[in-house]
Amino acid sequence: MVNLADLNPKHVPQNQWLDWQWQCEHALSAVDLGLEDVLAWPMRITPYLLSLIDWENPNDPIRLQFFADPRELIPDEYGADPFGETNIAAVAPGIKQRFPDRILAMLATTCSAYCRHCTRRGLLSGCTAKLEDVCTHLKTHPKVREILLSGGDPLMLPDASLLEWIDTLAEVEQLDAIRLCTRTPSVLPMRWTDALVDALARSGRVWVQTQFNHPRELTSEAIAACAKLVNHGIPVSNQSVLLRGVNDDPEVMRELCAKLQRARIRPYYIFQCDPITGISHFRTAPDIAPRLRQYLLEHLGGLACPRVVADRPMALHKEDLL
Repeated sequence: MVNLADLNPKHVPQNQWLDWQWQCEHALSAVDLGLEDVLAWPMRITPYLLSLIDWENPNDPIRLQFFADPRELIPDEYGADPFGETNIAAVAPGIKQRFPDRILAMLATTCSAYCRHCTRRGLLSGCTAKLEDVCTHLKTHPKVREILLSGGDPLMLPDASLLEWIDTLAEVEQLDAIRLCTRTPSVLPMRWTDALVDALARSGRVWVQTQFNHPRELTSEAIAACAKLVNHGIPVSNQSVLLRGVNDDPEVMRELCAKLQRARIRPYYIFQCDPITGISHFRTAPDIAPRLRQYLLEHLGGLACPRVVADRPMALHKEDLL
Protein backbone atom coordinates (compact mmCIF):
# COMPACT_ATOMS: atom_id res chain seq x y z
CA MET A 1 0.00 0.00 0.00
CA VAL A 2 1.06 3.57 -0.65
CA ASN A 3 2.04 5.86 2.21
CA LEU A 4 -0.46 8.72 1.82
CA ALA A 5 1.82 11.09 3.71
CA ASP A 6 4.23 10.98 0.77
CA LEU A 7 1.49 12.51 -1.43
CA ASN A 8 0.63 15.34 0.95
CA PRO A 9 1.13 18.76 -0.69
CA LYS A 10 3.39 19.72 2.23
CA HIS A 11 5.84 17.02 1.13
CA VAL A 12 5.69 17.53 -2.65
CA PRO A 13 7.50 20.36 -4.47
CA GLN A 14 4.97 22.93 -5.66
CA ASN A 15 6.03 22.68 -9.29
CA GLN A 16 5.16 18.98 -9.19
CA TRP A 17 1.93 19.44 -7.23
CA LEU A 18 0.68 21.96 -9.80
CA ASP A 19 1.61 19.75 -12.74
CA TRP A 20 -1.54 17.94 -13.91
CA GLN A 21 0.50 15.16 -15.50
CA TRP A 22 2.30 14.53 -12.19
CA GLN A 23 -1.10 14.34 -10.50
CA CYS A 24 -2.33 11.75 -13.02
CA GLU A 25 0.87 9.72 -12.84
CA HIS A 26 0.54 9.54 -9.05
CA ALA A 27 -3.19 8.82 -8.94
CA LEU A 28 -3.94 5.87 -6.69
CA SER A 29 -5.82 2.71 -7.54
CA ALA A 30 -7.86 0.35 -5.37
CA VAL A 31 -4.79 -1.86 -4.97
CA ASP A 32 -2.74 1.10 -3.73
CA LEU A 33 -5.38 1.76 -1.07
CA GLY A 34 -6.11 -1.86 -0.15
CA LEU A 35 -9.65 -1.75 -1.55
CA GLU A 36 -9.34 -4.28 -4.38
CA ASP A 37 -11.71 -6.70 -2.60
CA VAL A 38 -14.66 -4.29 -2.91
CA LEU A 39 -13.93 -3.17 -6.44
CA ALA A 40 -16.93 -3.09 -8.78
CA TRP A 41 -15.19 -0.97 -11.40
CA PRO A 42 -11.80 0.76 -11.63
CA MET A 43 -10.81 3.20 -8.92
CA ARG A 44 -8.57 6.19 -9.45
CA ILE A 45 -8.04 9.22 -7.23
CA THR A 46 -5.49 12.00 -7.57
CA PRO A 47 -3.24 13.28 -4.78
CA TYR A 48 -5.09 16.59 -5.07
CA LEU A 49 -8.40 14.93 -4.20
CA LEU A 50 -6.79 12.90 -1.43
CA SER A 51 -5.60 16.13 0.15
CA LEU A 52 -9.21 17.36 0.44
CA ILE A 53 -10.45 14.36 2.44
CA ASP A 54 -11.12 14.59 6.17
CA TRP A 55 -9.65 11.24 7.21
CA GLU A 56 -11.29 11.39 10.64
CA ASN A 57 -14.72 11.31 8.98
CA PRO A 58 -15.60 7.93 7.39
CA ASN A 59 -18.51 9.67 5.64
CA ASP A 60 -16.43 12.48 4.22
CA PRO A 61 -18.32 13.64 1.08
CA ILE A 62 -15.26 13.58 -1.16
CA ARG A 63 -14.19 10.17 0.09
CA LEU A 64 -17.69 8.81 -0.58
CA GLN A 65 -17.57 9.99 -4.19
CA PHE A 66 -14.26 8.38 -5.12
CA PHE A 67 -13.49 5.45 -2.80
CA ALA A 68 -14.70 1.97 -3.74
CA ASP A 69 -17.51 0.79 -1.48
CA PRO A 70 -18.68 -2.81 -0.85
CA ARG A 71 -22.26 -1.64 -1.45
CA GLU A 72 -21.37 -1.36 -5.15
CA LEU A 73 -21.41 -5.17 -5.24
CA ILE A 74 -24.98 -5.53 -3.96
CA PRO A 75 -27.26 -6.86 -6.75
CA ASP A 76 -30.09 -4.55 -7.81
CA GLU A 77 -32.67 -4.24 -10.56
CA TYR A 78 -30.72 -1.76 -12.64
CA GLY A 79 -28.50 -2.39 -15.63
CA ALA A 80 -25.11 -1.09 -16.69
CA ASP A 81 -26.44 1.01 -19.59
CA PRO A 82 -29.49 2.98 -18.41
CA PHE A 83 -29.82 5.07 -21.56
CA GLY A 84 -29.29 2.25 -24.00
CA GLU A 85 -26.21 3.89 -25.44
CA THR A 86 -24.93 0.59 -26.74
CA ASN A 87 -28.19 0.20 -28.68
CA ILE A 88 -28.48 3.73 -30.02
CA ALA A 89 -27.80 3.64 -33.73
CA ALA A 90 -24.21 4.77 -33.69
CA VAL A 91 -23.33 7.52 -36.10
CA ALA A 92 -19.83 6.05 -36.12
CA PRO A 93 -17.61 4.53 -33.43
CA GLY A 94 -17.64 6.79 -30.37
CA ILE A 95 -20.29 9.15 -31.77
CA LYS A 96 -23.89 9.11 -30.51
CA GLN A 97 -26.98 11.12 -31.37
CA ARG A 98 -29.90 10.90 -28.96
CA PHE A 99 -31.35 14.36 -29.62
CA PRO A 100 -31.97 16.01 -33.02
CA ASP A 101 -29.97 19.20 -32.39
CA ARG A 102 -26.85 17.81 -30.72
CA ILE A 103 -24.41 14.95 -30.84
CA LEU A 104 -21.95 13.47 -28.38
CA ALA A 105 -18.42 12.42 -29.21
CA MET A 106 -16.41 10.28 -26.81
CA LEU A 107 -12.84 11.56 -27.02
CA ALA A 108 -11.31 9.55 -24.18
CA THR A 109 -11.89 6.36 -22.23
CA THR A 110 -10.17 7.47 -19.02
CA CYS A 111 -10.61 10.14 -16.34
CA SER A 112 -8.19 11.68 -13.87
CA ALA A 113 -10.47 10.36 -11.10
CA TYR A 114 -13.31 7.86 -11.31
CA CYS A 115 -16.59 8.94 -9.73
CA ARG A 116 -18.28 5.99 -8.05
CA HIS A 117 -21.68 7.20 -9.33
CA CYS A 118 -20.60 7.42 -12.98
CA THR A 119 -23.34 6.75 -15.54
CA ARG A 120 -20.85 5.39 -18.08
CA ARG A 121 -18.92 3.22 -15.65
CA GLY A 122 -19.59 0.14 -17.80
CA LEU A 123 -19.13 1.82 -21.18
CA LEU A 124 -15.68 3.39 -21.06
CA SER A 125 -13.88 0.55 -22.77
CA GLY A 126 -15.56 1.30 -26.10
CA CYS A 127 -14.17 3.07 -29.15
CA THR A 128 -13.34 6.75 -29.20
CA ALA A 129 -14.57 9.08 -31.92
CA LYS A 130 -12.63 10.20 -34.97
CA LEU A 131 -12.69 13.85 -35.93
CA GLU A 132 -13.24 13.12 -39.62
CA ASP A 133 -16.31 11.02 -38.79
CA VAL A 134 -17.80 13.85 -36.76
CA CYS A 135 -17.23 16.36 -39.55
CA THR A 136 -18.79 14.00 -42.09
CA HIS A 137 -21.88 13.57 -39.92
CA LEU A 138 -22.29 17.30 -39.38
CA LYS A 139 -22.27 17.96 -43.12
CA THR A 140 -25.26 15.66 -43.62
CA HIS A 141 -27.16 16.74 -40.48
CA PRO A 142 -27.56 20.53 -40.65
CA LYS A 143 -29.97 20.62 -37.67
CA VAL A 144 -27.15 19.71 -35.30
CA ARG A 145 -26.10 22.93 -33.56
CA GLU A 146 -24.19 21.63 -30.52
CA ILE A 147 -21.55 19.00 -29.98
CA LEU A 148 -20.67 17.54 -26.59
CA LEU A 149 -17.08 16.38 -26.25
CA SER A 150 -17.13 13.78 -23.52
CA GLY A 151 -15.84 10.34 -22.64
CA GLY A 152 -14.24 9.54 -20.21
CA ASP A 153 -12.85 13.02 -19.83
CA PRO A 154 -11.69 14.88 -22.95
CA LEU A 155 -9.23 16.87 -20.83
CA MET A 156 -7.14 13.70 -20.55
CA LEU A 157 -6.05 14.33 -24.13
CA PRO A 158 -2.80 16.20 -24.74
CA ASP A 159 -3.29 19.89 -25.53
CA ALA A 160 -2.44 19.43 -29.21
CA SER A 161 -5.01 16.66 -29.70
CA LEU A 162 -7.77 18.52 -27.85
CA LEU A 163 -7.08 21.76 -29.69
CA GLU A 164 -7.19 19.97 -33.06
CA TRP A 165 -10.77 19.01 -32.22
CA ILE A 166 -11.69 22.49 -31.00
CA ASP A 167 -10.08 24.41 -33.86
CA THR A 168 -11.58 22.14 -36.52
CA LEU A 169 -15.09 22.18 -35.05
CA ALA A 170 -14.94 25.96 -34.58
CA GLU A 171 -14.80 26.25 -38.37
CA VAL A 172 -18.12 24.42 -38.73
CA GLU A 173 -20.57 27.27 -39.24
CA GLN A 174 -23.69 25.40 -38.09
CA LEU A 175 -22.33 24.80 -34.58
CA ASP A 176 -23.38 27.33 -31.96
CA ALA A 177 -21.58 25.63 -29.09
CA ILE A 178 -18.79 23.16 -28.45
CA ARG A 179 -19.38 21.74 -24.99
CA LEU A 180 -16.39 20.37 -23.12
CA CYS A 181 -17.87 17.91 -20.60
CA THR A 182 -15.22 17.53 -17.92
CA ARG A 183 -14.88 17.18 -14.18
CA THR A 184 -11.32 18.46 -14.13
CA PRO A 185 -12.25 21.90 -12.70
CA SER A 186 -13.25 20.11 -9.48
CA VAL A 187 -10.90 17.10 -9.45
CA LEU A 188 -7.81 18.31 -11.35
CA PRO A 189 -7.91 22.13 -11.55
CA MET A 190 -4.22 22.37 -12.45
CA ARG A 191 -5.15 20.90 -15.85
CA TRP A 192 -6.33 24.38 -16.88
CA THR A 193 -3.01 25.95 -17.74
CA ASP A 194 -2.77 29.49 -19.07
CA ALA A 195 -1.62 28.18 -22.45
CA LEU A 196 -4.57 25.81 -22.79
CA VAL A 197 -7.18 28.37 -21.75
CA ASP A 198 -5.70 30.99 -24.10
CA ALA A 199 -5.92 28.53 -26.99
CA LEU A 200 -9.46 27.38 -26.16
CA ALA A 201 -10.70 30.95 -26.04
CA ARG A 202 -9.66 31.66 -29.64
CA SER A 203 -12.76 30.16 -31.19
CA GLY A 204 -15.41 31.88 -29.10
CA ARG A 205 -17.47 28.67 -29.31
CA VAL A 206 -16.31 26.68 -26.27
CA TRP A 207 -18.52 26.11 -23.21
CA VAL A 208 -17.32 24.10 -20.22
CA GLN A 209 -19.77 21.76 -18.51
CA THR A 210 -18.47 20.50 -15.19
CA GLN A 211 -19.53 18.83 -11.93
CA PHE A 212 -19.11 20.13 -8.39
CA ASN A 213 -21.13 18.11 -5.89
CA HIS A 214 -20.12 19.56 -2.54
CA PRO A 215 -19.03 23.01 -1.32
CA ARG A 216 -15.64 21.69 -0.20
CA GLU A 217 -14.76 20.92 -3.81
CA LEU A 218 -14.73 24.67 -4.50
CA THR A 219 -11.16 25.12 -3.35
CA SER A 220 -9.04 28.15 -4.16
CA GLU A 221 -7.42 26.10 -6.95
CA ALA A 222 -10.77 25.13 -8.45
CA ILE A 223 -12.11 28.69 -8.24
CA ALA A 224 -8.95 30.04 -9.88
CA ALA A 225 -9.21 27.51 -12.73
CA CYS A 226 -12.81 28.49 -13.43
CA ALA A 227 -11.93 32.19 -13.18
CA LYS A 228 -9.37 31.70 -15.95
CA LEU A 229 -12.07 30.26 -18.17
CA VAL A 230 -14.68 32.91 -17.42
CA ASN A 231 -12.18 35.75 -17.75
CA HIS A 232 -11.35 34.44 -21.22
CA GLY A 233 -15.01 34.46 -22.24
CA ILE A 234 -15.60 30.72 -21.78
CA PRO A 235 -18.89 30.09 -19.91
CA VAL A 236 -18.77 27.49 -17.14
CA SER A 237 -21.93 25.61 -16.09
CA ASN A 238 -22.30 23.08 -13.30
CA GLN A 239 -24.28 19.86 -13.23
CA SER A 240 -24.41 18.37 -9.75
CA VAL A 241 -25.59 14.83 -9.06
CA LEU A 242 -27.87 14.39 -6.07
CA LEU A 243 -26.05 11.88 -3.85
CA ARG A 244 -27.25 10.52 -0.55
CA GLY A 245 -24.86 11.42 2.23
CA VAL A 246 -22.97 13.87 0.02
CA ASN A 247 -25.29 16.72 -0.91
CA ASP A 248 -28.88 15.68 -0.13
CA ASP A 249 -29.01 18.10 2.81
CA PRO A 250 -30.79 21.24 1.50
CA GLU A 251 -28.43 23.61 3.30
CA VAL A 252 -25.36 21.86 1.84
CA MET A 253 -26.80 22.26 -1.65
CA ARG A 254 -27.76 25.88 -0.99
CA GLU A 255 -24.18 26.60 0.11
CA LEU A 256 -22.83 24.87 -2.99
CA CYS A 257 -25.04 26.87 -5.37
CA ALA A 258 -24.23 30.15 -3.64
CA LYS A 259 -20.49 29.45 -3.84
CA LEU A 260 -20.82 28.48 -7.49
CA GLN A 261 -22.52 31.78 -8.26
CA ARG A 262 -19.83 33.71 -6.41
CA ALA A 263 -17.23 31.92 -8.54
CA ARG A 264 -19.25 32.85 -11.68
CA ILE A 265 -20.06 29.19 -12.37
CA ARG A 266 -23.67 28.82 -13.45
CA PRO A 267 -25.63 26.31 -11.30
CA TYR A 268 -27.32 24.64 -14.26
CA TYR A 269 -28.73 21.26 -13.20
CA ILE A 270 -29.06 19.04 -10.16
CA PHE A 271 -29.55 15.53 -11.51
CA GLN A 272 -31.35 12.69 -9.81
CA CYS A 273 -28.99 9.69 -9.72
CA ASP A 274 -29.23 7.76 -12.97
CA PRO A 275 -30.70 4.24 -12.80
CA ILE A 276 -27.45 2.36 -13.11
CA THR A 277 -26.39 -0.75 -11.23
CA GLY A 278 -24.08 -0.51 -8.24
CA ILE A 279 -25.03 2.95 -6.97
CA SER A 280 -28.26 2.30 -5.06
CA HIS A 281 -26.57 3.52 -1.88
CA PHE A 282 -26.28 6.98 -3.48
CA ARG A 283 -29.88 7.17 -4.64
CA THR A 284 -32.23 9.37 -2.58
CA ALA A 285 -35.88 8.76 -1.71
CA PRO A 286 -38.37 10.06 -4.34
CA ASP A 287 -39.52 13.00 -2.20
CA ILE A 288 -36.03 14.40 -1.57
CA ALA A 289 -35.49 16.09 -4.95
CA PRO A 290 -38.80 18.04 -4.98
CA ARG A 291 -38.25 19.16 -1.39
CA LEU A 292 -34.71 20.22 -2.25
CA ARG A 293 -35.96 22.22 -5.24
CA GLN A 294 -38.51 24.05 -3.07
CA TYR A 295 -35.87 24.87 -0.47
CA LEU A 296 -33.53 26.31 -3.10
CA LEU A 297 -36.33 28.38 -4.66
CA GLU A 298 -37.04 29.88 -1.25
CA HIS A 299 -33.41 30.58 -0.34
CA LEU A 300 -31.66 31.53 -3.60
CA GLY A 301 -32.14 34.09 -6.35
CA GLY A 302 -32.73 32.90 -9.89
CA LEU A 303 -29.10 33.17 -10.98
CA ALA A 304 -28.03 30.71 -8.29
CA CYS A 305 -31.00 28.34 -8.52
CA PRO A 306 -30.50 25.30 -10.79
CA ARG A 307 -33.15 23.08 -12.33
CA VAL A 308 -33.67 19.85 -10.39
CA VAL A 309 -34.21 17.13 -12.97
CA ALA A 310 -34.09 13.47 -13.91
CA ASP A 311 -32.79 12.16 -17.20
CA ARG A 312 -35.16 9.33 -18.13
CA PRO A 313 -34.07 6.59 -20.54
CA MET A 314 -35.26 7.33 -24.10
CA ALA A 315 -36.89 10.64 -23.08
CA LEU A 316 -36.40 13.59 -25.43
CA HIS A 317 -35.85 16.12 -22.64
CA LYS A 318 -34.93 16.37 -18.96
CA GLU A 319 -37.85 15.93 -16.55
CA ASP A 320 -38.25 18.62 -13.89
CA LEU A 321 -38.77 17.11 -10.45
CA LEU A 322 -41.52 19.32 -9.06
